Order: sequence, then C-alpha cells, then structure tokens
Amino acid sequence: MASDLSAAVVEAVIDAVRAVARDEIVPRFRAVAHRRKSDGSIVTEADLAAQCALVERLHAVRSCPLVGEEMPRVERQAALDRAGGTFWCVDPLDGTSNFANAIPFFAVSVALFEDARPVLGVVYNPITDELFHARTGGGAWLGDELLPLRDGAKTMRESIAGVDLKRLPPRLAQRLAAQGPFHSQRNFGAGTLEWCYVAAGRFDIYLHGGQRLWDYAAGSLILAEAGGRAETMDGESFWNGPPGPRSVIATLDPELFDAWNRWIESARED
Repeated sequence: MASDLSAAVVEAVIDAVRAVARDEIVPRFRAVAHRRKSDGSIVTEADLAAQCALVERLHAVRSCPLVGEEMPRVERQAALDRAGGTFWCVDPLDGTSNFANAIPFFAVSVALFEDARPVLGVVYNPITDELFHARTGGGAWLGDELLPLRDGAKTMRESIAGVDLKRLPPRLAQRLAAQGPFHSQRNFGAGTLEWCYVAAGRFDIYLHGGQRLWDYAAGSLILAEAGGRAETMDGESFWNGPPGPRSVIATLDPELFDAWNRWIESARED
C-alpha cells in the first residue's frame, strides 16, 4: 500500500536532514572531542547538537513523539508509550566512532512511523552528499536515481557481503571470517548506510547480530522499497512484534536470500 505522505512532507524532511548535517555535523568533522556513554559507546557534541536540531525541525513538519538514539532510555520508552504507533525515529549521527576518528563514513538517519511501521526513511552521508530515501509504495531513491543502481550478484560466490562480525555468536563469526561463502566482506561501522548499500546493489548480502530501532528504521524501508528482503536470524519476518532490537539477515535479490539463510543456519548448527 502506498503511503499518503505528500511530496511536500518528504521534501521537508529531506531539507531538514540536509540542513542539520550542514549546520551541526560537517563543521565539527575533524574538530570535535568525544566521550563514552555508560554503555561504552561514543558520543560527541555533534550527536547532541544534531539531535536537538532535528527535534525542532521535524516537529515543525509533523508534531508527534520523537525517539532518538541520544535520548535517555527512560525518555525513549516514554515517547514510544505515548506515540500510539506514530512517531519520528532519529539517529542524529550514525557512525560516531568513524566521525570521531575522521573516517568519512557516517550518516544522519530519520524515519517516520505510522501504525508502528516506517512509512518514510531518509539516510544522508554529508561527506559524499549521498541521500537515500523511500516512502511506502513510492520506491527507493538515491537522489533522483531509482534503486537499485546495479544488478546484484545471483550466487553466493559472486557476492559482496556486509557483515558485522563482532555482534555475532563467536563460532558463527569465526566461520564467516575463515570460510565465508561470499566473494568478499565489508563492515564500515554505520548500519544505516549499510542498509542503503544493500538497497543500491553495492552489497549483495548483509548480516548483523543486533541493531537498535534507529539503526534499521529508515534503512529497512529503503531496502524493502528497492525490492530486497530481510528477516531476523531467528527466521521471523523483520517486522513481527513491536519495534525493538533486531538481528538482520538481508539480501537485495530475494532468491539469493534463501541460499544465504541456509548457509547461516548450517554454520550455526556446526
């Protein structure tokens, strides 16, 4: 079903994401200190400033609760509890470790949820000026180019894989590192962009042991609208149950999904 979001709403969100990246993130690149949160992850002044700016700009587009990575956990849960399924989900700076170490692979990610499912997703890398977006029923796009940009691999041995090894069960990670069934493996440290790389045909297959809502909110919609397929490692439909942490198995080519899933299941059983 196509979303009833107007083109004006989509453009307003895109404009907001671009403006926040321009004003709050790019000026701080290579010039910002960082600290560690209680969970050990890194946060910078850019993360916090970008989230504050997105709150203001997105509420001007649609006034509904907002769930952001840099909010305290209690505030995030309170926002979800009062949202009624309609809310913004924001990762103001995905790839903070990259950003803090002057590695130019990070993104701003924004999704709008209705009935607890994403209906609009925007992911923007300000360094490459690549903006991916999708709305339900409207296809997925990189700028004005329809995704995917290229035909993906049809076999496992031809595939470029996006795999985050550190969040997988150790035996599975070791098997993938030593005997992976793919042509080559990448992990760039920004899950929101990695979803988009699958949607674009840059990655053929994808595996992640655990992502938070803001990691997959926009990217999962962009991949779905590009014709890709995603499930959890437990074999469940990706959007079963309420929004929350998820593992990810995904491919651009739906037929390749079965081969990738079978290999992972076999490797986990060995």
